[in-house]
Amino acid sequence: MSMRDLYDGVRKRSLMLAEPLSDEDCGAQSMADASPVKWHLAHTTWFFETFILERFEEGFAPFHPAFRVLFNSYYNGIGERHPRAQRGALTRPAMREVRAYRANVDARVARLLAAQPGDELLGLLELGLQHEQQHQELILTDVKHLLAQNAMWPAYMDSALARAQPGAPLAWISFDGGLADIGHAGASFSFDNELPRHRQYVAPFALASRLVTNGEYLAFIEAGGYREPALWLSEGWDCVGELKLAHPLYWQRDAHGQWHEFTLHGLQPLDAARPVTHLSLYEADAFAHWMEARLPTEAEWEVAAAGIDAATGGLHPGGAPQGAGLTQMFGECWQWTSSSYAPYPGYACAPGALGEYNGKFMLNQYVLRGSSCATPPGHARASYRNFFPAGARWQFTGIRLAR
Repeated sequence: MSMRDLYDGVRKRSLMLAEPLSDEDCGAQSMADASPVKWHLAHTTWFFETFILERFEEGFAPFHPAFRVLFNSYYNGIGERHPRAQRGALTRPAMREVRAYRANVDARVARLLAAQPGDELLGLLELGLQHEQQHQELILTDVKHLLAQNAMWPAYMDSALARAQPGAPLAWISFDGGLADIGHAGASFSFDNELPRHRQYVAPFALASRLVTNGEYLAFIEAGGYREPALWLSEGWDCVGELKLAHPLYWQRDAHGQWHEFTLHGLQPLDAARPVTHLSLYEADAFAHWMEARLPTEAEWEVAAAGIDAATGGLHPGGAPQGAGLTQMFGECWQWTSSSYAPYPGYACAPGALGEYNGKFMLNQYVLRGSSCATPPGHARASYRNFFPAGARWQFTGIRLAR
């Protein structure tokens, strides 16, 4: 596929994700960690304008000078930024102006692509597209959090969410361990935090054959898991008390005591066969202790995932297939690991403002592996290192047990 076709496809998909939403939906912000859809659409465009057009376009002029501040996320090397928690206050520009901004930048990028661009420009374009795919996933998770604040329980997608078939019983898949090469290999794209590829020792271990289900997590709740401090990390137990946690995000009981789960398809009866999702690291770790197991390290997860195709999911995690072997590694839920997000040996940040992309976040966060149902097609791989603070719950995060 040509870079022009790849560029057009990614950019059109972002607009497609906004189609089921009203302009009011696209401008609202439900919490500081989430951003309005309008902001995501503008910020990803800002990325191409700032890092590509400003550098390579002859006679460059910004679409609107104020957008340099309004849609800068965290790049201090670029300059001032609008406060993250106040992105929902940006009633201007309107959605139609953001669409015009995207169309303007897309036309200018197309002219650069028509002029036989060099490797440096093509590399930056690929980074920009990978960056936009990350925001496509955030569009879905941020919209889900937004719609969940509404007592009408509005659905992002009106299509029905069918009941999952019961999957295979949980089994343990053993791995011999030994010296393993960890990190991205080959000439295909990777983010800088996946490099350099390096060798490390992994002790023999076993991974659960599938993700933990809603039914299994419900058993943890009913056994008093949220009331037993011995299961929890200290910070996690503090969160249970301070936030009055008693179940995963988006779970609720109706007047008859039946559990329901809010999804992008609206409020649904809890499906025991589907993977439990929207859990913090604290909740995942407490459940693992309850099961007399643990969370995998990121190296264990990557060793186990070698050679498995990165499948794509829908708008909600699906049930595990029948049969033996390791399943649900990709396309359902991001899987918490016990590994702190830190640089690999020999890691080096890129020069300039783009060096702020990953490196400066390597503190007080944990690594998640795999991909989720919201991850765009073609964006997952075994070496991909996602990362969030231990208390984050609004992403599609689930549990893969290890021993």
